[in-house]
Amino acid sequence: MNVKEYNQSVDLYSDNVFRFILKNIKDEERARDIVQDSYEKLWRNAENVSFDKVKSYLFTTAYHTMIDVLRKDKRQTFMADYQIPEDVHDRQYSDLSEILNDAVKLLPDIQRTVVLLRDYEGYSYKEIGDITELSEAQVKVYIYRARIFLKNYIGKMEVVV
Repeated sequence: MNVKEYNQSVDLYSDNVFRFILKNIKDEERARDIVQDSYEKLWRNAENVSFDKVKSYLFTTAYHTMIDVLRKDKRQTFMADYQIPEDVHDRQYSDLSEILNDAVKLLPDIQRTVVLLRDYEGYSYKEIGDITELSEAQVKVYIYRARIFLKNYIGKMEVVV
């Protein structure tokens, strides 16, 4: 990859990588640092990365950098740490995206990551597996569990609308 392609990758993918990391860690400054670290790693490894694969490389690098940051801060969360409401919410909502964002924040890190990559970024199960170093079956299981949690959290659609 040359300098022109590198600059083009910054223009094309930096916002998407930033949004992906920000949705996961909810700290804007750290998300910026992770994106910057990812581009720095890309620059150092530019001769080994073709422009066709730069998007996948950036998301993979950013994901692994984010995991390193989370491990360093010992901010791992697990599904058992959260109480899933047994009943549905009985109040009326007007902003479904706000409810969905709140629900996504409650997901364990790995489930949040795979759901964001699948539903927000549009990656295939195989691509998500490559990025997260999970098997395709594991990715499907995590997405299924996350969607079940989100469904139970949000409740019935007529309550939300």
